[in-house]
Amino acid sequence: MSFDPIVVKKDFPLLEREINGRSIVYLDSANTSQKPRQVIDAMSRFTETSYAPINRSAYQLAAESTDAFEAARAAVRRFINAPKVQEVIFTKNATEALNLVAQSWGVANLRAGDAILLTHMEHHANIVPWHMLAAERGVELRWVPLTADGLLDLTNLPTLLDGAKIFSFTAMSNVLGTLTPVRQLVDAAHAAGAIAIVDGCQYVPHNPTDVQAWGADFVAFSSHKLCGPSGIGVLWGRETLLEEMPPFLGGGNMIADVRLDGFSCAELPAKFEAGTPAITEAVGMHAAISYLSSLGMDNVRAHEVEVTTYAIDKLKTRYGDDITIHGPVDPAVRGATLSFKFKDVHPHDVSQVLDQSNVCVRAGHHCAKPLMKLLGANATARASFYIYNSTADADALADALANAGDLFGF
Repeated sequence: MSFDPIVVKKDFPLLEREINGRSIVYLDSANTSQKPRQVIDAMSRFTETSYAPINRSAYQLAAESTDAFEAARAAVRRFINAPKVQEVIFTKNATEALNLVAQSWGVANLRAGDAILLTHMEHHANIVPWHMLAAERGVELRWVPLTADGLLDLTNLPTLLDGAKIFSFTAMSNVLGTLTPVRQLVDAAHAAGAIAIVDGCQYVPHNPTDVQAWGADFVAFSSHKLCGPSGIGVLWGRETLLEEMPPFLGGGNMIADVRLDGFSCAELPAKFEAGTPAITEAVGMHAAISYLSSLGMDNVRAHEVEVTTYAIDKLKTRYGDDITIHGPVDPAVRGATLSFKFKDVHPHDVSQVLDQSNVCVRAGHHCAKPLMKLLGANATARASFYIYNSTADADALADALANAGDLFGF
């Protein structure tokens, strides 16, 4: 590890705040990450000095704004090693990116009797769009099951892919923390004649990402989980596929020409970016990418393996069978997201008690209700660590959990 999380934490103004005289232990980055001063300042500076509409005006201020917006796109291309900058599509968030693929590629290519393959660990954003498409097109949804330790059970993968046109899966579970074998899954999809779509929301902010090495056809992720602002996400897609797809939304900026008898689309990426985009947010995302790149994504991953190892060992040593941590035990095959059951205390009660110590965890179904049912739970508590978390935060979590046990008589 070549960065100190205690030093990194000082870049995040919100984490300097105290509530009731206590510092904040933020363990909800799987939901949304905090923002460093570098991102806040970049957005403020751009708004104060350079904000103007992009693409549509010839004056210098608009040209500067357009350059800043496109510089953000170029930064994304480098960050995920995309082959071409025009393959990077800015969306509202990753949910919109996945819906774009479903409603554009899916509507254009799927017919009754086709199949879509998903996994049991998917987020609702990678389930509901396909349910909607299945209802509209009469296609079948199939599911890759899980092993007892939270990995994908690939025993029958070739059979599940037989006749499938799409295999859409997460690169990392937002509940189990499981890292999926992306390249293996992509290769299997392609061998069966299906396209491969990767939900990279939980993976991209925490690991070096190379879409070319993955070989996928589409990858979706969001800004707000990688230290950037909300309101902007990314769809990366292969140029050949994007060129063939019909537009998702219609209106300004996505047109080359509009006539009384029809219209023609602009070239990529504008074809899929109708209307005024999130310009300031793109600048913030660029700053976030620069910030993470300065730390080094290999170092980010190494830090998270270290803190995850420590946290699991700490919680299991202290509480033993009183705590159940869902997902793989081996930090080498999981991210720094720990969903857990603590004794017989309801997850929402766990969260509220931890909040009294300013330890911020999420409680709920985590937008993964099918997975919750498989776990036999309506909800879990979830602690997720990031670059600004240290082993001291794992200690704080363990100490605060003792209060939950005391309060509820365990």
